[in-house]
Amino acid sequence: MPIPTTMATMSIITTDSALLRLLQLSSASLPVGGYAFSQGLEYAIDAGWVRNADDTRRWLTLQLQESLAQVDCPLLLRCHRALQEGNSERLHYWNHYTLACRETSELRLTDTATGSALIRLLNQLQVESKLHSGDVSFTAAFAIAAHHWELGEDTALLGLVWSWLENQVAAATKLVPLGQTQAQQLIGDIQQQVPAAIKRAQRLEDCEIGAGLPALAIASARHEHQYTRLFRS
Repeated sequence: MPIPTTMATMSIITTDSALLRLLQLSSASLPVGGYAFSQGLEYAIDAGWVRNADDTRRWLTLQLQESLAQVDCPLLLRCHRALQEGNSERLHYWNHYTLACRETSELRLTDTATGSALIRLLNQLQVESKLHSGDVSFTAAFAIAAHHWELGEDTALLGLVWSWLENQVAAATKLVPLGQTQAQQLIGDIQQQVPAAIKRAQRLEDCEIGAGLPALAIASARHEHQYTRLFRS
């Protein structure tokens, strides 16, 4: 029987200092405001599309496979490589490309608000932003931090996905609601899919980058006009 691919089987080689930076960068306590955004999940729950832990697992797994693996992860790779090459023009291009992939104003707000917050934090930590004008996506800002702290591509991808997963499960914990044990079980289940999602992202050609999740876009657009809400998106 083949050994299942899990987080533990990924070959991530990093120094102790880089590992500590990865933990800092992907921590839910990073002051970028990620906790304020449900990315459409709040509306999906209000509409009855997501009712329990199993529904939440399906919702987030689909996002991981068809959005993170198809958009955020491959674009993080390209931003990271542009930084390695010292190619600021390509970095700006992929930053704008990332923002163009956001299908609603709220999804774009999630990206630019957290991206700008991370850039401000990096500036305070004496990390040069590399992007000096216009909106900055969280993906590009994350790549800048990862490059500065000498995190390899695989490590940076793992950090980005973990940051997304932890924030989404935290939102679901409040909204579904989920108990703390259920939330941890959910994280444990979904993280089994992360290595495959990262490998998928690494294989994509430029022309293959993009996602089509109509329900996510509808949930995000309708959330903007939701009668009561806890989250900004």
